[in-house]
Amino acid sequence: MGKALCKSTDFTTAAVPRMQGALFPMAKRTRRRRRSWGRTFLLIVFTAAALYAGFHCFFRPPEQKQDEVIPVSDTDTELSDQERAAAEAAAAHTRRKENFYTILVSGVDDGNGNSDTNILLAVDVANGSIHGVSIPRDTKAVWNGKNHKINAAYGSGGMEKLADTVSDQLGIPVDYTVCVDLKGFTALVDAIGGIDFEVPINMNYDDPIQNLSIHFQKGMQHLNGADALRVVRFRHNNDGTGYGSEDLGRMSTQQNFLKAVAKKMFTAGNIATKIDDYARIFNQYVETDLTLGNLVWLGTEVLKMGVDKIDFSTLPNEWHSPYIYLDPTETLTVVNTYLNPYVEDRTVEDLNLPS
Repeated sequence: MGKALCKSTDFTTAAVPRMQGALFPMAKRTRRRRRSWGRTFLLIVFTAAALYAGFHCFFRPPEQKQDEVIPVSDTDTELSDQERAAAEAAAAHTRRKENFYTILVSGVDDGNGNSDTNILLAVDVANGSIHGVSIPRDTKAVWNGKNHKINAAYGSGGMEKLADTVSDQLGIPVDYTVCVDLKGFTALVDAIGGIDFEVPINMNYDDPIQNLSIHFQKGMQHLNGADALRVVRFRHNNDGTGYGSEDLGRMSTQQNFLKAVAKKMFTAGNIATKIDDYARIFNQYVETDLTLGNLVWLGTEVLKMGVDKIDFSTLPNEWHSPYIYLDPTETLTVVNTYLNPYVEDRTVEDLNLPS
């Protein structure tokens, strides 16, 4: 086909009479250049349009979950004034902020089928910030009329069950979920050449059943993937000393470590040279309902924000064995300050925290 087109073009050029070329050489060359420029310009326009359309079809923002609220029409005469006001208030209470997404990220590798780490991320693209709120694994939750620790929701029904439980307690939707096999965490740290990290306390713990040994001195350490996993999983020493708050202290270490990982991942050098490693690790160890196009779009937005715009906190709580109880007033403040995807603030009535 290519040769045929070339021959056709040559034929068009050769078809111009020699006499015409000799008498009007300038006119002939000008017409030929104009026709060539016109075809080239159209090719550029069509190519650019195709690339633009392809980019926006593939690299697109995620969709937001929408509450099922029946719209109220001004011509709907079947509603009383009171019913109309209530319906309009419900619609206003569930109006979403633009480009604000909630993503539940869970790490799974505790040996009993439950989630080991749970962080609800609020990605506020409009204001250029990401805030992750750690959910204590021993937080009390109730389903089927029985008490459970919230991390058991994953063992009961996977990420869907866990997301529904978190959503029900906090009164906000979970738009998407990301489940990470902690082996992927190890592989990622190794892929970026390890992390220099300030280990917060002396760690001395052994668990022969899990074949787990954690031995680190307080202070700056260079951690490879396996060492990093030991540090973020540590709760207490063999003699019972340690953080003093076990899982709560561990969450603070996890948050600080994740910030260090993000900072190193998103350096210009690692973005340029490690992208294939990131993709391989993601495909092997991560399950999510976000599309590849969604992930690329979110990744570009994170790069625009900068790693300094990523922050973490923990849901306010109190420990009363065997559960952690979330404080309603303080939890509501955290929800409205960091996590709420709605335009209107949530109220205490929106929360559903077990007592």
